[in-house]
Amino acid sequence: MTTRPTILAAALLLALSSNTALAQPNAKEQYAADSKRIASRYADDKKLCADESTSSARMQCNRDAKTEYDKSMASAKAALKASSGKAGGYCADCAKVLSVNVSEKAGEGSALGVIAGGVAGALLGNQVGSGHGRELATVAGAAGGAYAGNKVEQKMKSSKQWTVQVQYEDGKQASFHFDHDPGLMAGDHVKNANGSIVRN
Repeated sequence: MTTRPTILAAALLLALSSNTALAQPNAKEQYAADSKRIASRYADDKKLCADESTSSARMQCNRDAKTEYDKSMASAKAALKASSGKAGGYCADCAKVLSVNVSEKAGEGSALGVIAGGVAGALLGNQVGSGHGRELATVAGAAGGAYAGNKVEQKMKSSKQWTVQVQYEDGKQASFHFDHDPGLMAGDHVKNANGSIVRN
């Protein structure tokens, strides 16, 4: 009597597991579902952006939402490509550019900027007040000038830096930094070369 319910339960579990296996979406179905979910999220993000109080905040919000949308779609496409297989085989060093961002890289200040700024600040501070007040103004001017001189020198020595975000065929992502325009844009195919990347 006890074996019959056990056999029925085992059969039911087997049927359920078979249905679960059949219900697994293939790569294209998964990509379609992911694309729909990503597009829905993007639409929701744009609605949130519309609630921002200033036009500049709305524009920045929309740019951020588009960047996230592009990243998510790139990941979904990479997953589709990885699961579908690619003619010519798998390439571990091959990647696709997700984004290229340019930023300002701060320069390094030196003692020269500090000294020059301090001297200029002390001279200006010495022109203010008289007696004991002049001494305090000279010291304050020297300190403020030294700080300002250091910052001015850092700004003068600053340079641009290009950051290229890529995604490999296995879905992993990496960033590469350049001190010159690498001539790449989102969607370009690249491969590793001597610790950096080059167009593929």
